[in-house]
Amino acid sequence: MERKIVKKLRIWKDEPQRKPLILLGARQVGKTWIMKHFGELEFENVAYINCDEEPLAEELFASDYNIPRILLTLQAITSTKIEAGKTLIIFDELQEVKRGLHSLKYFQENAPQYHVIAAGSLLGITIGRGESFPVGKVNLLHMYPLDFEEFLMAMGETSLSNLFHQPDWEPLNILRTKYIDLLRQYYYVGGMPEVVDSYINNYDLQEVRVKQNEILDAYRRDISKHTSATDSMRIGQVLQSLPSQLAKENKKFIYNVLKKGARATEYELAIQWLIDAGIIHKVCRVKELQMPIKFYEDLGAFKLFLLDCGLLGCMVDAPASQMLVGNNVFKEFKGAFTEQFVLQQLVTMGISTYYWSSESTPAEIDFVIQMDKRVIPIEVKAEENVRAKSMYEYIKSHPQYSLKGLRISMLGYQDQDWMENIPLFGISKFFA
Repeated sequence: MERKIVKKLRIWKDEPQRKPLILLGARQVGKTWIMKHFGELEFENVAYINCDEEPLAEELFASDYNIPRILLTLQAITSTKIEAGKTLIIFDELQEVKRGLHSLKYFQENAPQYHVIAAGSLLGITIGRGESFPVGKVNLLHMYPLDFEEFLMAMGETSLSNLFHQPDWEPLNILRTKYIDLLRQYYYVGGMPEVVDSYINNYDLQEVRVKQNEILDAYRRDISKHTSATDSMRIGQVLQSLPSQLAKENKKFIYNVLKKGARATEYELAIQWLIDAGIIHKVCRVKELQMPIKFYEDLGAFKLFLLDCGLLGCMVDAPASQMLVGNNVFKEFKGAFTEQFVLQQLVTMGISTYYWSSESTPAEIDFVIQMDKRVIPIEVKAEENVRAKSMYEYIKSHPQYSLKGLRISMLGYQDQDWMENIPLFGISKFFA
């Protein structure tokens, strides 16, 4: 399965000022596989240790941070000769051993010639708590589910994905029906590697839902295992509320959806836990569409999205007949799935995303991003009915900002004076 993150890992490998790398991401996004795969591609050998499963892992850092001793012990545990420049050292589930995360500081200071990668399903939680985190001594890289382009490659449609890297939009318009068919499949399957692998091998839609449910169950087990009873209940409430929150026309997160009288102070830590675990994405409101956009951030108003559209469909038990046949998916689930899909693609590309809403009227712009020294308002439309009144009115009433909008819909590429329209399936092409 081809993943675009390999290019970033190669850049890290060849960087003269390279530091130990921490790979962050939710459970089941493919961190372990990509680390081993990268090691096989780029190194003579791989010294891999799962700190949760290996009983001797605790001994690695128990007494001191002496790197020669740690390397010798690691070599004995993995039966792998460790040589600088030739061996990739992988610490999986590093958060499970005391002092493990802090040890990366000493690899950076005393043995920078070695290539070290660390990962873990809840490593983001550990870092979020600030537990002996080696500030300034590590590189960070986030990993997400497969985006639509990676899904096309996994489906054997490399020629279609290659068109995203060509300057002309016309081939995409010609092949529009094919792209839409595959987009429907992506909505249903999502980008979790195990689910995608099962789908391309068996094309069994029921098995897809089984795999997705297993992942959601694993998230719930993590929540109950690693948090108190009270925190576990609140985290579960936030997670379960996401479909109903996204189904609202105004997708701003409302605490009263969780329970009557719920307050922000009760659920702030629960939301942050899910963010640190990589399970949800938070999109904050901005008050104005000016640079720098973060200066105008309103931390009190936000939307929450799940990490994967396939898992969202599983949570609401969206039937395959409505998602894969005809145009129903773009009508019945446009509020939830279309914005979820767009946000997922933007996050995967490392684009910080916000939204705008009026304080006095129902007007709202779905997403706002800052790129190439300009702010771009984004309107998301699930169908070909593409009236973007809120974005048009904002741009028209703020000529001093010199804004040009972006509309993402089922129409082909169009370039108008005040905005560009791109097809939903062509997001990665626009931002390539």
